[in-house]
Amino acid sequence: MNPTAAIIIIGNEILSGRTQDININYIAKSLAISGIKLKEARVIPDDPKVIINTVNEIKAAVDYVFTTGGIGPTHDDITSDCIAEAFGVPNQIHPESFKLLEDYIGKENFNEARQRMAHLPLGAKPIPNTISVAPGYVIGNVFVMAGVPQIMQSMLDSIIPTLRHGPPIISKTWYAYHASEGKVAADLNEIQNKFPQTDIGSYPFYLNEKQNGVALVTKGQDQQAVEQAASEVYNLLVKMGYQPIEGEPH
Repeated sequence: MNPTAAIIIIGNEILSGRTQDININYIAKSLAISGIKLKEARVIPDDPKVIINTVNEIKAAVDYVFTTGGIGPTHDDITSDCIAEAFGVPNQIHPESFKLLEDYIGKENFNEARQRMAHLPLGAKPIPNTISVAPGYVIGNVFVMAGVPQIMQSMLDSIIPTLRHGPPIISKTWYAYHASEGKVAADLNEIQNKFPQTDIGSYPFYLNEKQNGVALVTKGQDQQAVEQAASEVYNLLVKMGYQPIEGEPH
């Protein structure tokens, strides 16, 4: 059975619309390649009670939890305090991380605010940050990462090889211009029922007035089943009078 995962995006700036999240997409794709099934992604505010309750709920439900955001030096960076409380341990200075940050920033500039980034919940293991040194960390099955996409990506790339993997999730897409979901829905449902081990999705797209239609995506872990189901999707589009094109609409 494939391992399972969930993502928790933490930050008022995401919920307010000030910052557009791109971390979910990167994490989801990395997990899919590794055969780790993403079960859920949530965006939550910088609210201690919400963070603690969400972490406790989700870490009990999946194999791996990935959080982003809230581990910087400012007053609203409260993720580490909340993670520590969720695990019932103190959030304290991690000597190795403290030394790395002090050397990187310089002792004269390593003020109290910046020292907050060297606090980790007791028992946490640092996740290296190859861009700005300030670490993420893992405690239990929870991986706590930065919200800045480039930093998060470098952290995740170092984490993925350490996880238990499953068979990769295979995907095949056919799309057709001017196709209609309503027209293909009934036959598409029959194909889905014929191949229950696959997940067939229908996604309308609109590039411009002339380039719009539907993309039909077949996913699964059984390559033969995915190929067979995708072949029937192709034949369905042809039968409906459309010209199927492989890949994503562009």
